[in-house]
Amino acid sequence: MKLIDQHCTHGAPALDPATIPARLAEVPEWQAIDGTIARDYAFPSYRATIAFVNAVASMAEAQNHHPDMTVGYRRCTVAYTTHSAGGALTDNDFICAARADAIYAQGPAA
Repeated sequence: MKLIDQHCTHGAPALDPATIPARLAEVPEWQAIDGTIARDYAFPSYRATIAFVNAVASMAEAQNHHPDMTVGYRRCTVAYTTHSAGGALTDNDFICAARADAIYAQGPAA
């Protein structure tokens, strides 16, 4: 099943580090950095950036899995890790990464 079609689960176990490259291949713009996965997004305007941030926040609430986001003028960095798994990566991180990519692919909402 594709990541985008999955839902986050409470208590997801940490991934075996050997599986992370395969998961990253499913979200190719993301990079693994120090126990997180992160991606930078670019936008045509500040308003579009904030619309994306709000859409990701809504998705995060629905999935009960929240990213760290760094917001700037016409850009946003989204980073995921699973604190309940001791700061390790879980399937939840990759599910939400795929969902954030889908939001971005829809284009600016503002």
